[in-house]
Amino acid sequence: MPTTKTLREGSARKRAAILQAARELFLADGFDRSSVDAIAARAEVSKRTVYDYFGDKQTLLQAVVDAIGQSMITTIRQTLDDTLSELTDAGELEDALVEFSMRIATDMLGSAEYATLQRLVRTESGHLPHRGYNSMADTPDEAVAERFAAFADAGLLDVPDARLAADQFIALTFGVALDRLGSANAAEDPRVRPLVVEGVRTFLRAYRIR
Repeated sequence: MPTTKTLREGSARKRAAILQAARELFLADGFDRSSVDAIAARAEVSKRTVYDYFGDKQTLLQAVVDAIGQSMITTIRQTLDDTLSELTDAGELEDALVEFSMRIATDMLGSAEYATLQRLVRTESGHLPHRGYNSMADTPDEAVAERFAAFADAGLLDVPDARLAADQFIALTFGVALDRLGSANAAEDPRVRPLVVEGVRTFLRAYRIR
C-alpha cells in the first residue's frame, strides 16, 4: 500500500530528477526490478531523499504516472486555446474543431508521453491504486465541455449538456480513431483525418444552431 507518512515538498529540481530517474528505470527494467537505490543514484540524490519526498516506490510510480498525465492535460488546454478561442462565427467551427482534433491526435496521442503513460498503466497496473488507473481522470473531457459551454453562451452551438456533448465529440473524433485503428497518430496514419472530419461533421449536425 502507498505510504501515509507526511512527505516533504523539498526542492523542485530534486523532485523532478527523482521522477525522471524513476520513469526511465520503470520503463527499462520494470517496477519490481527497479530499486530505490538505483533511482536515487540515477537522480543523484540520497535514498533518504527519495523516501522523504515520495514515501515508497509505489507512491513514486503513481507520481510518475500523474506527472505524465498533468503534462498531457497542459497540452490539451494549450491546444484548446490555440484552436478554439475567439471564434465568433458558427461557420468557423468545422475547420476549428478538425484542427483541434488533429492536433490532439498528433501532438498528444502520437507523443512519447502518451505512449509512456499507456505502457506504464498497462504493465504496472498491479502497483497503481486500481486497475485502469487514469491520472487524467475526467479533466480532458471537462476542458472540452467548458469550451462547448462557452460556444453555447456565444450562440454558436446548441448544447443543453456540455459534458455529454464533449463525451460525444471525443468519441466521434480521435476516440473513434483509437477504437478502429488502435492509434490516433495522424502524422503516421492517413486514415485518421477522414475519420476526424466525418466525426466533426456528425457532431455539428447534432449540435449546430437551427
